[in-house]
Amino acid sequence: MRTAIVHTHLLTQAGPPIQMGYLMIEDDRIAAVGSGELPPDLAQAQDQILDAQGAYLMPGLIDAHCHVGLFNDGLGKEGEDGNEETDPVTPHLLATDGIYSEDRCFAEALAAGVTAVLTGPGSANVLSGQFALLHTQGQRVETMTIQGQAALKAALGENPKTVHGGKDRSPATRMGTAAVLREALQKTGRYRDKIEKARVAESAGKTDVDQPDLDVRLESLLPVLRGERPVKFHAHRADDILTAVRIANEFGLRYTLDHCTEGYRIVDILAEEYRQGLAEGRGQGQPGQGRLEGIIVGPILSDRSKPELTRADVSNASILAKAGLPVAIMTDHPVIPIQYLAVNAAIACQAGLPEDLALAAITSVAAQLAGIGSSHGTLETGKQADLALFSAHPFDYRSQALLVWIKGQMVYRKEDR
Repeated sequence: MRTAIVHTHLLTQAGPPIQMGYLMIEDDRIAAVGSGELPPDLAQAQDQILDAQGAYLMPGLIDAHCHVGLFNDGLGKEGEDGNEETDPVTPHLLATDGIYSEDRCFAEALAAGVTAVLTGPGSANVLSGQFALLHTQGQRVETMTIQGQAALKAALGENPKTVHGGKDRSPATRMGTAAVLREALQKTGRYRDKIEKARVAESAGKTDVDQPDLDVRLESLLPVLRGERPVKFHAHRADDILTAVRIANEFGLRYTLDHCTEGYRIVDILAEEYRQGLAEGRGQGQPGQGRLEGIIVGPILSDRSKPELTRADVSNASILAKAGLPVAIMTDHPVIPIQYLAVNAAIACQAGLPEDLALAAITSVAAQLAGIGSSHGTLETGKQADLALFSAHPFDYRSQALLVWIKGQMVYRKEDR
């Protein structure tokens, strides 16, 4: 199927906006992007031509940190499946096993032009489980899944110590939280070494090889120590952010700083950590060689609801991005309903984040930090055709998503609602 969208303003996120142009879809990919009128020879090759009449076409929006499908809308405790509070170390839990694909918030996300989400466990546990990267349309989680285990969630600060300290068990302090996290990573290192020793012995022809007993928690942490999977560190306060940096460097982890509410207060440190992390070999499990991949800020439209948020500042995203850090913006749904992702980015723009970086925070940078930057997040030939057509600029609060495509298929049309 070949479809051309013509007479559209293109927010490509791969260069300057195209004031009036066209985009061609072939099967599930973007086949061409251009300015002006669709050339006659290309027009003849299309199965369908859609006249956008000046509407704004852009990559489908991406929420790089939320909990949609795990804290189900309107269901209360019966629909809360995002926090397994029985143990502070549950890295083996998979978001896909708790996601309610029929949560109406997926449809609301789609109707707002959000085509992909990184969704996963909350922050009750020090290690709470594996985030999943999903499309926002599909009948079952298997058909929605882009990557089932996209990142490991870790949490510092008030949440884990309040949840578990309130049950008279560790961690009850920030020291305890860091110790629990280190212990899990140290055990994983020992487990990895035993597996490698057994592998070497088997390859040498030995038959009495001592294999370590299966430990599903440690198995789920092995990709983290190998640098194959990033850690999403929940951290608000500056000291908690720096604890995340410290531990990530100790174990050579790839990581993002999620929320990063007081990041603006230590922006020089974070910018230097990011620059150092660009060096070859960083983030591959070598001690002292962590790799900060970027910051996922938000929720921006939230109140200062707890002590570690008392220094929240709406200019945080702007300050971090202007220092050269890749910044994505999240809703943390259900904290902020996911359909207001673009509104959060617009507020950051109002507070000083340049418009191009604010758009990137919910498209190209969000895709990069979700691990799909090579296939999503920009309007470029060869990229997957996850697209949203807005009635006006997406930062205009009156703007509405008119049409949405996922993998080249139109999955939402406003008049169909």
